[in-house]
Amino acid sequence: MDKIIVHGGHTLSGAVKISGSKNSALPILAAALLTREPCVIHCVPDLSDIHYMLQILSHLGAQVERASGTVQIQAENVSTTAPYEIVRKMRASVCVLGPLLGRHKEARVSLPGGCVIGDRPIDLHLKGFRALNAACRVEAGDVKVFAGELKGSTMNLEGRQGPTVLGTGNVLMAATLAEGITVIEGAAAEPEVVDLAQFLIKMGAKIEGAGTRRITVEGVKELHGAEHSVIPDRIEAGTFLVAAALAGREVTLRRVNSEHLNAVTNVLSESGFQLNIQKDTITVKGNGAPRPVDIITEPYPGFPTDMQAQMCALLSRADGQSSVTETVFPQRFMHVSELKRMGADIAIEGATARITGVPKLSGAPVMASDLRASAALVLAGLVAEGTTEVHRVYHIDRGYESIDEKLMGLGAEIQRVKQSAST
Repeated sequence: MDKIIVHGGHTLSGAVKISGSKNSALPILAAALLTREPCVIHCVPDLSDIHYMLQILSHLGAQVERASGTVQIQAENVSTTAPYEIVRKMRASVCVLGPLLGRHKEARVSLPGGCVIGDRPIDLHLKGFRALNAACRVEAGDVKVFAGELKGSTMNLEGRQGPTVLGTGNVLMAATLAEGITVIEGAAAEPEVVDLAQFLIKMGAKIEGAGTRRITVEGVKELHGAEHSVIPDRIEAGTFLVAAALAGREVTLRRVNSEHLNAVTNVLSESGFQLNIQKDTITVKGNGAPRPVDIITEPYPGFPTDMQAQMCALLSRADGQSSVTETVFPQRFMHVSELKRMGADIAIEGATARITGVPKLSGAPVMASDLRASAALVLAGLVAEGTTEVHRVYHIDRGYESIDEKLMGLGAEIQRVKQSAST
């Protein structure tokens, strides 16, 4: 098990290229199961979650080839069963349910694992499948879905904490091969859903409204192969924007979609940082202690929950008191206790973190609890006095492609160290 050691106090400068989006790539890779023909997908990031997804596709019988960020998949003959040993490491493995149901009218997938950031059920996925005329049940840890035929209908996938991104994608994939018209009300509007829809349209699907709360799908008899490039990862980009704001002199992000980052860049501007925003590049200049701000996480286009931990790290150095309210995953504050070990002054009141800025953080051994928490601890280590050891960084490898190497390229003093299993 690796750990990342960060030696604080080094100024970041230069340019960094943002990788393809993990949250786009995972359902797009799964969507290749909808056709017997080859699909070619570019800008696929090199992440452990991607490796797990490709293992699942191979286990199901798909032919998978990967080279330099490009993946070719041909699912000519596939199984409809994905057992626990294959899916247990990644929650997003559930997104093979939709394409298997759409193409084969049945699927059996073990309930997946993933980050410990609160309750993330798949009830809305199953609600959508049932609306398409599928029977669904959970038994012995497996989700079983099956239908004589899929029939389009109108459904609402809005949950208590807002729309479901993965659920919207899952139902969208199944609906492409359902008979008739499907209308998804309360759909997620995230760019990753739009990217999946664009890929499905290239495959021959008839989809309108992706990027809004109402998506309409006209089912077709079959889909064909397609070629597609995954959009840039807006959460990786946001993470590097925060790193630059915390520890940078002048850092430029390349290969970004700046429109996808409006909520993050608006908060950074409000906090006093100077940004030069172009269509596919963003430059941020460090500006000393940030001004305090109040943030509420919301579904897109609101401030993303996946940037909440990183902003907690930034605002721990603000000149005054800030607040971060988490409405999507209210329990997602496990990083706070670790930031406090580094000297941060943060109090949790229900779903809100009250953050009083401190003049300095101190390096300490800390433990990553989930993907974004691990990134926040690395960012805090960049400006902490002394050395920070971030343990359990297998979390960070799920969503950041070579984050340590990219930070070193900007001037950080950071290293990855192998640990024995007992460490």
